[in-house]
Amino acid sequence: MSQLLLIPDPRPLDQQLGQSFFREAPKQPGVYLMRDAADRVLYVGKAKNLRQRLQNYRVANPDRMPRRQLRMVRKVARIEFQFCPGESAALKRESKLLRLLKPKFNRAGVWPGKTRFLVWRQLEQRLELAVMEVPETGWQRYGPLGGHARRLHWTLACLLWLAMNPGRAFTDLPAGWARGKFGETAMVHCGNSTKEVAQAVAAFFWEAPEGLVPWLQSHFAARTHPFERTVIAGELEVLKEFSVRHRPTGKNRLQLALLYRERASYFPMSDLCLPKTNYCWG
Repeated sequence: MSQLLLIPDPRPLDQQLGQSFFREAPKQPGVYLMRDAADRVLYVGKAKNLRQRLQNYRVANPDRMPRRQLRMVRKVARIEFQFCPGESAALKRESKLLRLLKPKFNRAGVWPGKTRFLVWRQLEQRLELAVMEVPETGWQRYGPLGGHARRLHWTLACLLWLAMNPGRAFTDLPAGWARGKFGETAMVHCGNSTKEVAQAVAAFFWEAPEGLVPWLQSHFAARTHPFERTVIAGELEVLKEFSVRHRPTGKNRLQLALLYRERASYFPMSDLCLPKTNYCWG
């Protein structure tokens, strides 16, 4: 029996731009704009390392690459770079370009969505997290976040549940959670750690966004199952990217921290509610 001939996966970008383009692409952070033959912007993306990110588009395997992305790479005639001093600046530049250009193949961040706040409250030995268009009395809030609120809601709920249930597997999450399906309110039983968890969530949004990920990682050290570790690592990346995008800096960070501490001193945690500000909006 003769050996089957293996057909390599198509590489339309290599044909259109040349292999040398990818070898010489810069390794620095920035934004990339994919344009068609008429110079229309098809897609805008950001990267901490532009060369590394562009490698994801080279192999157009129809079994691995979404059909929408396959159609896009076949139309690309050139790729334009806009360099940024760091990842945070690249995120902000990408957001601005998406709203300005509204590229055909981008979905998230192109059109303004509904006003949504991520809210939470501490009740006895549990923490409740929800997404609301209009925050209710008794809930702490952060936002508005638009379409990002529900994704962040799911990530926080799952990671906090896993952190508070070290002996339970990812498959033991409450019904529907593993598929991203839960009601408007997610409840995480925290026992005697409820106050600590509520303070960690509040600090993530208002005072020190970079502190929550290490705090969570300390609760996941004993988890060794490869699938669980992969899922947890992916969700921690969501929090890291959020903290970069919304990290307050300089004077704004100091003002926000003072406001948080002042309100925490005079009001019960359950009554804390910040007005809409620009301090944490990237």
